[in-house]
Amino acid sequence: MKLGIVGTGTIVEEVLPVLQQVKGLSCYGICGTKRSEAKAEKLKEQYQMQLAVSDYEKLLDSEIDTVYIAVPNLLHFEMAKEAVLRGKHVIVEKPMTANERQAEELCALAKKQGVFLFEAITTRYQSNYQFIKEQLPTIGKIKMAVCNFSQYSRKYDRFQNGENIPVFDAKQAGGALMDLNLYNIQYLEGLFGEPQSVHYTANMEKGIDTSGVAILSYPGFQAVAIGAKDCQGQPEYRIEGSEGYIAQNSPCNVCGAVTIHYRDGREVSYDGNGDAHRMYAEFVSFVNEIASKDTATCYEMLDHSLAVSRILTRARADAGIVFPCDEN
Repeated sequence: MKLGIVGTGTIVEEVLPVLQQVKGLSCYGICGTKRSEAKAEKLKEQYQMQLAVSDYEKLLDSEIDTVYIAVPNLLHFEMAKEAVLRGKHVIVEKPMTANERQAEELCALAKKQGVFLFEAITTRYQSNYQFIKEQLPTIGKIKMAVCNFSQYSRKYDRFQNGENIPVFDAKQAGGALMDLNLYNIQYLEGLFGEPQSVHYTANMEKGIDTSGVAILSYPGFQAVAIGAKDCQGQPEYRIEGSEGYIAQNSPCNVCGAVTIHYRDGREVSYDGNGDAHRMYAEFVSFVNEIASKDTATCYEMLDHSLAVSRILTRARADAGIVFPCDEN
């Protein structure tokens, strides 16, 4: 994989050292904005890339075969679509798109063009998450699931002081639901599928949800997803069944150690993630799927991304949160 990176923000700075460890992947170039030209050039030199540009077209015209898009949410769809139309494989940071309509169009286009499309969602690729999926039947009939990812944002104070922050801007498809709570929704959908109904109640500031609670109703049980960027809380993931419960006390984007507490007093603990960075497993999978032309796995993951996009779109509608792209 010859990778072109779009964006110079925090997530790019975090992933670049990880990408150096992935076999079969080389970082060829990076694209920033006019304002971030100096930073893009610095990252290019630091990680020995061939290209640093502020023009997306120049990156697409280069020797890259895959694009990694890590920019504000509202830009995901158009930038991914352009890359797909140019025959490039695409890895796009979560959320894949801002709404259900865009997700359906992008997935259909990628299949038509014969390119791979991935949503970068770390949870689904972790060994611990796979362990939870495998062990679900052992706790009997599911009755309740609770997910809490509450993390005080470093940018929240700036937002309150009047600064325009993309993650707190409905015009840029921001908000707590589309950021931290999205991980919770991905976690639940991957385990239980699409719910029968979705309700979202949010704490709103300046037209955007800074925190909120989503209730996903499944046949016979309820799942609660709490996501907050305006307060801090202990991460808690608990799936409760008739024969025991599964507990995880780390954010689900990390998906740390798991303990199963059975009703008969037995406990089973598991931590198969090792010391690898949370983003390592997903990029290893992306490289391997492209190299082996494994479209089946790619399309299976896209089906999950589409389901999550439908859930998020329904949740926003329930709370009255509207993005500009919803009206197109």
